[in-house]
Amino acid sequence: MHVALTGATGFLGLRLLRRLLGTHRSVTVLAHAGAGDALRRITRFFEVTGAPEAYVAELPNRLRVVETELERPGLGLSSRAFQELADSLGTIWHSAGSINLEGDLPALRRTNVEGTRHVLELAAAGRARPVVHHVSTAFVAGCRREGVAYEDELDDAYGFENAYERSKYEAEMLIHAWSREHRRPVVVLRPSILVTDLPPHPELPSHPLQVIGRIVHDARRTARPESPGAGSPDGRPRFRLVGQPNGRLNLMPVEHAADVMVRLAGRTPSGGVDTYHVVHDRDVPVPTITTLLEQLVDVSVELVATAPDDPSALEALVDFYPGLTAYLTHLRRFDDTRVRALFGSSAASERVDLEYLRSGLVPGGPVSGGPLPTGVIPSAAVRYA
Repeated sequence: MHVALTGATGFLGLRLLRRLLGTHRSVTVLAHAGAGDALRRITRFFEVTGAPEAYVAELPNRLRVVETELERPGLGLSSRAFQELADSLGTIWHSAGSINLEGDLPALRRTNVEGTRHVLELAAAGRARPVVHHVSTAFVAGCRREGVAYEDELDDAYGFENAYERSKYEAEMLIHAWSREHRRPVVVLRPSILVTDLPPHPELPSHPLQVIGRIVHDARRTARPESPGAGSPDGRPRFRLVGQPNGRLNLMPVEHAADVMVRLAGRTPSGGVDTYHVVHDRDVPVPTITTLLEQLVDVSVELVATAPDDPSALEALVDFYPGLTAYLTHLRRFDDTRVRALFGSSAASERVDLEYLRSGLVPGGPVSGGPLPTGVIPSAAVRYA
C-alpha cells in the first residue's frame, strides 16, 4: 500500500523517509506549499549523508511531492485533488509540526492540532482506510518532574512546561476521539529529545540542542562584560542555571528513533490507539549537559535551585528563553516496556555521552576545549518541517 509522509524535510522526517524508502518502492511527500524546494532539500540530505550516486539519481522517480497546507481544511487542495490523494494512500505518516518551545499557543495549535485534524480528515476520506502513524512527543507528560511516565497516560493534571507540550497533548486527545468515532487504528509514536552526532551542515535541518547552543552563544556574545568578581575562580563568566544536579534528560539518536518507529509500524495495529515511547534506555545526567554548555560557550555553569535575584546580563538574556532550562529540573523517566518487549536488546541505542553530543554541534566532529566557533549553530528552531 502506498505511503505518504508529512514533515519529510525535517530533522526526523528525513530519517523516516530514508527508512521508508528501504521498505517502499515510492513515497508521497506532503510538502509545505510555497516552499517549492522539497525535492532539492531531500536530495541534498542524501548527498551530504553519503548516499550512493545511483540511489540519489533515482529519488525523483521514487518521490511524489504534493504541496499542501496543513493548517487549512482539505490541506489547501481542491476537492478533487484531496479525494484523489486520499484514495491513493494505504498508510499516512504525520511527522510535520512546530517544535518552537517559545511559541504562543494559538500559533502552535494551528500547526500541531489543526494540522493533525486535517491529516485525520485525509485518512477518513480514503477508500483504503489508511492507517495513521502520528509522531508526538514523550513530553506530553508535561510538568510531572518525578516518577515514571507511562505510555497509556495522557493527562493534563500536571500542567505543561510550555505551549508546545500542550499543543502535542491536544493533538493526541484529538487522535483518541477520532479513533473512537471512526473505529480506526492510529499508532502514536512518542520520541524523547532527538539528537545526532552528525556534524552541523548549512543544508541540513537543526536539532534541539543546536538551538539551545545558539541561544546561549548569542547571549554570551551580546552580554556586556561582567563586573569584577562576577566570574568563576578560573576567570570564566559564571552562568547560573536552574537545574537539578541529579536530574536527567532522555536524548535519543534520531537515526535509531526512525528505525524503531518504522519497525513498530510493521506490526498489525490493535484497532484503537497504540502508543509507544521511543526513548533511550539510558538517560543523560544533567551535569553532562552543563559540561557541554561550558565547553561550547566558555562559561562556568552553576546549577541553582531557584532563579537568582541578581541575574547577570548573560543570565538575564537567557531568561528570555524559558524553554532552555525547564528540562534541567526533571528527575522522571519514560517507561518503554512495550518497545523492549517487542525488540529486546535491539531496542537499546548507542551511548549518548559528552563526545557524542559535541560531535553533533561542532563542524568536523569533536574537538577538545574552547568555545564553539561563531555562527555554526542555526539561530531558530524548525518551525514547520
